[in-house]
Amino acid sequence: MDKGLASMNVEQMASTMDKFEAQFEDLDVKTQYMEGAMNSTTATTTPAEQVDELINLVADENNLDLGEEFAEAGTVGKIKQPKEAAPAKAEDDLEARLANLRG
Repeated sequence: MDKGLASMNVEQMASTMDKFEAQFEDLDVKTQYMEGAMNSTTATTTPAEQVDELINLVADENNLDLGEEFAEAGTVGKIKQPKEAAPAKAEDDLEARLANLRG
């Protein structure tokens, strides 16, 4: 690594890295702004009741069961926090399978 650093201009690399970081942060801010704008316009232009009715209609036409997950999904554009109980159950299942394999 010392040989690599000796053959390169460290100041120029640092300057390039700083520019990259600044551009990356600018892009991140612009992306968040655009996502927020798109989510707010999309969510406000279509009434949630109409969307739910359409989803239920398509599900009925194709004999699909939406289950409780659909009712618990919440509003469009809102991120729902995952439940913490699921990993513990999966861990218990894995432990049970391992115990079963061990005999």
